[in-house]
Amino acid sequence: MTLNPLSYKDAGVDIDAGDALVERIKPLARRTMREGVLAGIGGFGALFEVPKRYREPVLVSGTDGVGTKLKLAFDWGLHDTVGIDLVAMSVNDVLVQGAEPLFFLDYFACGKLDVDTAASVVGGIARGCELSGCALIGGETAEMPGMYPPGEYDLAGFAVGAVEKSEILTGAGVRPGDVVLGLSSSGVHSNGFSLVRRCIERAGDKCPMELDGKPFRQAIMEPTRLYVRSILRALERHNRVSGTPPAIKALAHITGGGLLENIPRVLPEGLSAHLRHGSWPRSELFAWLQRTAAIDDREMNRTFNNGIGMILVVDPDAAQDCAATLRAEGESVHVIGSIQPRAGRDAVIID
Repeated sequence: MTLNPLSYKDAGVDIDAGDALVERIKPLARRTMREGVLAGIGGFGALFEVPKRYREPVLVSGTDGVGTKLKLAFDWGLHDTVGIDLVAMSVNDVLVQGAEPLFFLDYFACGKLDVDTAASVVGGIARGCELSGCALIGGETAEMPGMYPPGEYDLAGFAVGAVEKSEILTGAGVRPGDVVLGLSSSGVHSNGFSLVRRCIERAGDKCPMELDGKPFRQAIMEPTRLYVRSILRALERHNRVSGTPPAIKALAHITGGGLLENIPRVLPEGLSAHLRHGSWPRSELFAWLQRTAAIDDREMNRTFNNGIGMILVVDPDAAQDCAATLRAEGESVHVIGSIQPRAGRDAVIID
């Protein structure tokens, strides 16, 4: 019996498509180049030299995905912004330690590679890196027949940043009386989408045409806000003043777990954050989600960012100046509460 020859393409893996994607990616990656890049896309490993301006550099790493927000990207054919989400989820986490994101790597996995879709996704990744000032220096595209349904893919990302050892933000200096500043989110970001999708299913054809002045799907899919440039500017201006203690004492990226579970991660034992209900604007998007899901305020605040994507804990004497710096950098800043001694079990109280 003579067997017909089988190629890798016959088995479902198209090497030529992968090569075509790499060629599409290269100019996108080149736009993200910065100091420190020695060798990027194309080699077996990317090379990066920590900039010499760091005296005692500490590397800070973060990794994340986009979660079930991708299911809506598949259903609605919206692939150009989830790459920004991928970058934001990692670089915003790295930023919380006070670190400058240096470089980023991505992982794109699918059953059958569609070059146009993959290029759209990676275009978003490159845009997120540009906005964050970090280099896209490598990644992996995996075509795995039978692992993913047609038209679907998964994403993961990995970021590395650097911070001076003496400038790492740990939250150890947080004290009662410190002010809590909240930076507005751009929407749901990339957490809570299993519940978002259930809300969309429940509403069916009664989903609103618009939310917050945007078409419904755009409002839902608005990418995660990148806080890197504005917060690095604030740290440079307010935490590096000779002879004075740091003004910004802690940062918290509001991701899965919402306000209630992320803020305590940067508070010393025995302290709590008291937030004032109504001290930041309530968007139509979050109002619609709460109404459609029929959940109480507590469940909203432990599921979604609820309008606040990043928290800063700031010395009260510097709060006004820090807020002014952040507003000048384009952030919507709200004084939303203060740090107080913890009286009960809850580390975050919203009243």
